[in-house]
Amino acid sequence: MTDADGVRAAVKALAEEAFEVIVTDLRMPDGDGLDVLRAAKAHCPEADVILLTAFAGWESAKEAIQLGAFDYFEKGREPDELLHRIDKALAEKALQRENANLRAQVRDRYGLPGVIAGSAPMVQVLELVRRVAPTGATVLIHGESGTGKEVIAKAIHHASDRARGPFVAVNCGALPEPLLESEIFGHVKGAFTGASANKKGLFEEAAGGTLLLDEIGEMTPTLQVKLLRALQSGEVRPVGSTQAITVDVRVVAATNRDLEHMIREGGFREDLFYRLNVIPVELPPLRERREDIPRLAEHFLGRFAQRQGRALRLSPAAMERLLRYPWPGNVRELENVMERTAILAQVETIEPDDLPPHVTAGLALGPAPNLGGQQTLADAERIQIIQTLERCGRNHSRAAEALGIGRTTLWRKLRQYGLDK
Repeated sequence: MTDADGVRAAVKALAEEAFEVIVTDLRMPDGDGLDVLRAAKAHCPEADVILLTAFAGWESAKEAIQLGAFDYFEKGREPDELLHRIDKALAEKALQRENANLRAQVRDRYGLPGVIAGSAPMVQVLELVRRVAPTGATVLIHGESGTGKEVIAKAIHHASDRARGPFVAVNCGALPEPLLESEIFGHVKGAFTGASANKKGLFEEAAGGTLLLDEIGEMTPTLQVKLLRALQSGEVRPVGSTQAITVDVRVVAATNRDLEHMIREGGFREDLFYRLNVIPVELPPLRERREDIPRLAEHFLGRFAQRQGRALRLSPAAMERLLRYPWPGNVRELENVMERTAILAQVETIEPDDLPPHVTAGLALGPAPNLGGQQTLADAERIQIIQTLERCGRNHSRAAEALGIGRTTLWRKLRQYGLDK
């Protein structure tokens, strides 16, 4: 611990030594705490500054918070409360160091660009990706909407021997059947009205690389047959052509639907499913990997703040709100929330009131999870399943759809939590 008897001594110490937490009085003989705060931001930008203030210094305390101070403490209150706030700041620093170490470990071990994870469920996914990527096997990625299926598909591509080739993605649910067929397989001039020239399909565009067929469950039965033929033969036939073209492409498919249930209902071909499902990868929803929320939130907030030339951070209270929210839209929703927050933030430190109202009210799962244990996460999921079932009138099909999972997955979780009675 280092003591300084004024602003000049504090600035000198800050220039010579790195600190994690700085406690400074607002009023000092040769200046004020705001000068110390500015010096801390210049020399130790990662340090948390706690400002001591009397009631008369209230406006300056608010200004300090706007300048990036971690907290303020009113003189006259119990000293133990100040010690608690210092401990809180140190704990946050320890968590930040742990997050950075975990990110480094994941990056060093798996070498997967674009993937931010350190939770046990995601480490298992990344281990599978690391083992599968070099094999060239067809992969089927299953996960709720917004869980990052395309990110994992790109990671598989970049960790494979096809990394120098193109990565091409198409959303099978975004186009009607005729356009999707032309998009995937290409067409020849005159194949249909408006086909004024030959057009390469995405299989050809992805030659030597990877083709991601996203939302494969939305593909029509007719196209499923043509896709199966292409996967079996390694050839594609453009619309209107009589000639087949040999293609060298690794196919990765992704879906948020229960394809096995669709097979039973006659909506998806069983032979195509087994052709795609050589290596299944199950992506956990964000509510099952909430240990990753701090890392993801800080990453997204930092990225959007940098675009605006700003430095933003989340207060412990704001982070707690993020941890309590169930994130039905998963990582994509978290990214959108951080973008909105970065755009609308008026101060450097994001507080709960700076977050969208729906994140801070009405949808919380109760206490923030103990990030060191799994029981709280299981309790949170159990609560969400119960609430969704009640909201859907105990209709399992509607509840599964609302939760973004298949009926088979819902039944498994009902058994897991003893809710199938």
